Amino acid sequence: MRALFQVRATHASYFGDVTDVPETQPPIFTPRLVLHHVSATRLITLFEEPDNGGIYEGCRYTNPHRVLMDDDSGPLRWRVPQVKEDAARNKWFVRWVVERVSEEIVGSMSFHGAPDSRGMIEIGLGVHPDFRGRGYAREALIGMWSWACEQADVNVLRYTVSSTNLASTKLIAGFAFAHVGVQIDDEDGPEEIYEMSAQGFRDRYATRWQVESTTIAADPPIN
Repeated sequence: MRALFQVRATHASYFGDVTDVPETQPPIFTPRLVLHHVSATRLITLFEEPDNGGIYEGCRYTNPHRVLMDDDSGPLRWRVPQVKEDAARNKWFVRWVVERVSEEIVGSMSFHGAPDSRGMIEIGLGVHPDFRGRGYAREALIGMWSWACEQADVNVLRYTVSSTNLASTKLIAGFAFAHVGVQIDDEDGPEEIYEMSAQGFRDRYATRWQVESTTIAADPPIN
């Protein structure tokens, strides 16, 4: 059964959380989270100077759990070179997963790149260990995919996971994605490939992500 949640966001908070709004995409609101896009400038600084306080200047949220600050194997080493080559690609890249109640960053997520020739787009995400088991990963995915399905040229959503990653396998099993094959990742080895059409996702799961004050439907948290 789907549960109803109240989502309230004023016009001021929607546009006022960062000082370089022209470089960012709008926040994505979910019942318990806000997914804040990281500008190209701040993304590069985060990678090169992770303790630079200017990364969060003008932001109401904080990063006490040092998400993406201490992880040498994180996504920044792949995303930053792409952004330096073409800043327009940053539209698809890193968003902070911010807990609405605490206004703390509890994770991050990013697409691997812009849609390819068939309109396929692949996602990756991570939730800080202290905040796992609360359904945040599923909620963030629904929000991010809902946004993506409204973007031009997005036709297929992809999620890949190692068969040994039981938590992520369980997570994607909660969606009606089809298993379409296996790929070999240079670092992680064999990965199972799951896909769903953007239209299929819109029909089954998509929610309103850009709202000021309304009631939206969302699935209840699952671990």
